[in-house]
Amino acid sequence: MDADAYLTEREGFNRLVFDIVEDLKGSFSAEHGIGTLKRGEMERYRPAAELDLMRTLKAALDPKGIMNPGKVV
Repeated sequence: MDADAYLTEREGFNRLVFDIVEDLKGSFSAEHGIGTLKRGEMERYRPAAELDLMRTLKAALDPKGIMNPGKVV
């Protein structure tokens, strides 16, 4: 499969794998955290309360938004 064909199917591949991981009570991310490419998956697979807590903690620790700007955590 060439790169363009893969990129066309990437979202479907990720959904398939991440759904399996979720069913097995795993995580779609590891020690490197969430990058910009997985931000949508985090919003799909993590509860809203958990996301709100992350945003609250980030705001408390980085009120000016200068550490890792644009990221949730």
